[in-house]
Order: sequence, then C-alpha cells, then structure tokens
Amino acid sequence: MKIKTERLIIRTFAQEDHKDVMGYTSSPNVMHYIPGGALDEAGVRTFIEENSGSAARNFAVELVEQGTVIGHIGFHPYFGQHTYEIGWVFDSGHCNKGYATEAARAVMNFGFEQLNLHRIIATCQPENIPSWRVMEKLGMRREGYFQQCIPCGDDRWWDEYYYAVLRKEWK
Repeated sequence: MKIKTERLIIRTFAQEDHKDVMGYTSSPNVMHYIPGGALDEAGVRTFIEENSGSAARNFAVELVEQGTVIGHIGFHPYFGQHTYEIGWVFDSGHCNKGYATEAARAVMNFGFEQLNLHRIIATCQPENIPSWRVMEKLGMRREGYFQQCIPCGDDRWWDEYYYAVLRKEWK
C-alpha cells in the first residue's frame, strides 16, 4: 500500500526509516498506550522488518516535504476480510497538526474504496483523549466501553473504548 495526501505519504517501512522510528517509538510518553510500551533498538529493527513486506500491518507516515517518518498507521483485518482495525502512533513533536486525522482518513478511504470493506473499527483507552477525538473527527461512533479488558502490568488493567464506522456511513 502506498497512499499520498497533500502533506503525507503512507507506505510500508524501509530499513532507512530506523532512525526516525527509533526517535518516536523509544519514547515512553509516545508509546504509553501501546501494549508492550517503548521499543529498544532490537524492537525497532523487528518492527521495521515485520512491516516492510506485503504482510505489513503497520505503515509509515512520512512528511512529503521533509521525507521523515513522523509516525505510523496500523491497518489490518480484524474480523474476516470485511472488517479492519485502524490505529495510529505519532511522534509527540508532530501532534495537534492534523496528521493523524489526515493519514487515517486516507487509509480509511483506501479501505472502503479499494478493499471494499464493510466496517472499520478503532480502539483506545478512555484516558487517550487525542486518539478518541481523532476517531470522532473521522465520523466514527463509540460503540462500546469495556472495563478492565487490557492488562497493563502489575495487576493493573486498562479500560477500552471501541469505535466503528460502516462503509454506508463513510463520507
């Protein structure tokens, strides 16, 4: 998959992305809501290897003008081939600029128009306000609130919001 928007290129990862990916995935603040947390050098290498081929589940989000990777979009089958899950992680220095919404909208368009998906879902922890605000900007509706469904270490659990949009609702 390769998608170009006005400001972004969404594509599979390449080995040359290592430094950029390390820059944001090694941050505990950026990776706080991601199970497994921040990545080390080996984790970044594995992440790039797993997401550089045709079986990729995460895609680099690159700034067109600078050519730097500022985050990634997860997009993969969730239930059969008709429902996909989408998610995003962005470098904190590039937040509040509309990049997550722009990238997610482009990927969702691809999903509904090219893959002929019926439904796209997204999840996040209720405390992750920027993430669920992006979901709502995209026209997704909150369908569920699951209590203590994700283990987050030391006998603690995260709650989770569940959002979705159907192809017939997509603008």
